[in-house]
Amino acid sequence: MQNTKTQPQQDIASIYKHHRLSVAPMLDWTDRHCRYFHRQLSEHALLYTEMVTTGAIIHGKGDFLAYNEEEHPIALQLGGSNVKDLVHCAKLAAERGYDEVNLNVGCPSDRVQNGRFGACLMAEPDLVAECVAEMKAVVDIPVTVKTRIGIDDQDSYEFLTKFVSTVHEKGGCDQFTIHARKAWLSGLSPKENREIPPLDYPRAYQIKKDFPQLIIAVNGGIKTLAEAKEHLEHLDGVMIGREAYQSPYLLAEVDQQLFGSDKPIKKRREIVESMYPYIERQLENGAYLGHITRHMLGLFQSMPGARQWRRYISENAHKPGAGIEVVETALAKIPSELDV
Repeated sequence: MQNTKTQPQQDIASIYKHHRLSVAPMLDWTDRHCRYFHRQLSEHALLYTEMVTTGAIIHGKGDFLAYNEEEHPIALQLGGSNVKDLVHCAKLAAERGYDEVNLNVGCPSDRVQNGRFGACLMAEPDLVAECVAEMKAVVDIPVTVKTRIGIDDQDSYEFLTKFVSTVHEKGGCDQFTIHARKAWLSGLSPKENREIPPLDYPRAYQIKKDFPQLIIAVNGGIKTLAEAKEHLEHLDGVMIGREAYQSPYLLAEVDQQLFGSDKPIKKRREIVESMYPYIERQLENGAYLGHITRHMLGLFQSMPGARQWRRYISENAHKPGAGIEVVETALAKIPSELDV
């Protein structure tokens, strides 16, 4: 593929069209069962894997790149800073059919810092640029970066500008997703880093103004499609994290409101029933019901019967031999007269 640094803006935009709305990579949450479920709600939203380290892919037991074909469009988020290892994993991702490779430059956990990747890489823009450039050289799918607006006391707009310009100009990166909070690399837990540093959306807006040739998406604290639309007045994309997981029906109107689809919006009941064949296949292959249904607990959030739905699944899906009848019984807890 031609290096996107030299492609016209409209061509770059078409490559990244699914970034208009994406679901954030979330450790222990956005596994393949979660992504299959989210795909029942939206055909067009871009779905991300959990962050997978290069070490896990290269040396770990099991297939860390496995996904369901129905999950497309899907991006692999990589954690790492060893150029050779990142190149190897990017090639594997492309061979396996992933639609994008994303480099994590945003995770602030101690474990990640000790491995010299995640948010601490913001302090090494030349290394990030080298990683991106080398990955782009061996794959014909987009290589993107997810970052913060700063780290520790390096939180000026100039610091962010230098990072973006270096990774773009030296690395050829055309798309950045910016978590609009800085990260404290010591003193705050990963959870606190998602909540305590204040959000600064205008900083992401300014990056788009200063780098109009780039595709810029924003992440952090976005809870509604109305908020997403407000951000899209300034930016190319929005990434929704915890809200898409805890209240997944948020995704049901994404295709219609943000991607121009004229298909009818799916009902919650229809979404549950669309999961039945998948659940049965997974159970036949040895999966545990609770590993699938845990992602579905928030589907009826704020609806009559939601508590009974959650409770029944939580109390029964983990039991030995639990099958599809658990989900069917839980669905019956939702009043049948509700058109949901």
